[in-house]
Amino acid sequence: MSMNVPMNELAYRAGTTGLEGTSVSTGNDAGKLWLPIWSGEVLHAYDQYKSFDPMVTSKSIASGRSMEFPITGTVGLKPAWAAGEYLVGGEDAASSQFAVELDARPMAAHFELDNIDLMITQWEYRQELARQAGQTLADARDKQIAAFIAGAGSVELISGDPRTGLSLPAPGVVASGEGAAQALELLESLEDFVVDCQENSVPVGGVYCAVTPKMFQQIRRLGVAESTTPAAAQNLQPMFGGVAAAGGLGEGFRTGLNSMDDKLVYMGVTICKSNHLPTVDYVTAPSGATEADDIGEARYNVQGADAGVRALVWMPESVASLRKTGLVVDTEDDIRRNTTFTVASMMSGTGILKPELAKVIVTGAAATTRSVVGQALTGAADDAGINTFFGYSKA
Repeated sequence: MSMNVPMNELAYRAGTTGLEGTSVSTGNDAGKLWLPIWSGEVLHAYDQYKSFDPMVTSKSIASGRSMEFPITGTVGLKPAWAAGEYLVGGEDAASSQFAVELDARPMAAHFELDNIDLMITQWEYRQELARQAGQTLADARDKQIAAFIAGAGSVELISGDPRTGLSLPAPGVVASGEGAAQALELLESLEDFVVDCQENSVPVGGVYCAVTPKMFQQIRRLGVAESTTPAAAQNLQPMFGGVAAAGGLGEGFRTGLNSMDDKLVYMGVTICKSNHLPTVDYVTAPSGATEADDIGEARYNVQGADAGVRALVWMPESVASLRKTGLVVDTEDDIRRNTTFTVASMMSGTGILKPELAKVIVTGAAATTRSVVGQALTGAADDAGINTFFGYSKA
C-alpha cells in the first residue's frame, strides 16, 4: 500500500517518541533541521578554506582544555670512558612537555535572518551563508596561526628546554619593496634556512614559505624581460617558467597560477601565497573591548607592521594548532524584530613547539636579532615577556 505524505509533514526526527523508538514531528518543527544541516555545511566550508592549519602540527581534542607535546633532550657523550671510571648520569637526557591550551573564549561567525524557512528550503541562500561563515572562521584562524609562526621565528628557547646546542635561525632581511631584487633576496633566505636546519642536524622536509600574492607573482616572473630593448632581453631565462634550462621550476606561462591554493617549489621549499600574513598591526583594545583589527586574544594581536614582516618560513613541527572537536551552532528567535540570530562558534588554541624550525623574514629597516624582532612583534618596551606572550609555556 502506498501513501502520499505532504512535504510539510515530513518527520524531522524530533518531537514525541513513536514506533521503534523513532521520534516524529509535524511540519511546524521543520526548523529543527536547520542546526545540524547548517553546522555541517559551515564546518565543511571551514575545512575547505583553511590554509595554515594543514601546514602545522594540528590536533583535535574531544575533551579537556590542553594537550601536552613531549620534548626530549639530547643524549650525553663520554668521548673516552676509561676503565674503572664511574660514569655519573646528568640531565642531558631529560624530557619535558610543552603544554598548548585552548583559547579562553571561542571565535564566532554570526548573522541575522528574517526568514529562516527560506534558508532551510533554498540551497542557494543557505550555501552562500554557510560558505561565508566557514570562510570567516578559516580566515581568522589563519591569521592566528600566522601570528604564532612569526612568533616562533622571533622567540628564543625558553629556560628549562631540555635540548642543548641548538642554534636558532636569525630573521632574514629583504630590502623594502616587492620587486625582482626582493624576490631574489627572499629565495636566498630560504636557502639560509635550509642550511641552518642542516647545521642543527634537523631532518629537512615539509618546509613552507608564505608570502603575499604580489611577492608570489614576483618570484614566479623572475628572469622575465623587463625592458623592450632587445639587447636587455637577450639570453634571459625565466626561473619558474617550467623549462628544463631553468631547472624545470614552476609552470609554463600559459598556465595562470591565480588561485590562492597554487604553489611553487624552490629547493624543496613549498612557496605559498596568503592574505593573512601578520603584515599589519593587530590591536587589542583596553578594558577587554573588541576592535575591528583584533584577531583573537591579546597574544595573537602582534605588531606585524612595526616588525616589518614580509614572509614566514617554517616546518610543521614549529607550531601546534588545537581544535575542539565539532562546531557549535546556536540560534535565537527575536520576536520583537521578527528575526533569527544564528551564531557558529568553535574553540581553538595555538602554541609554539620548536622555534628552531621557524624563520621570519623582515624588511631591511627592522632589527635582525630574535629578541629585537620579538620586541617589535609584541609592541612592548622590551622582550622580557616574549615567550609568555606567544603562549610558549613549559608544563
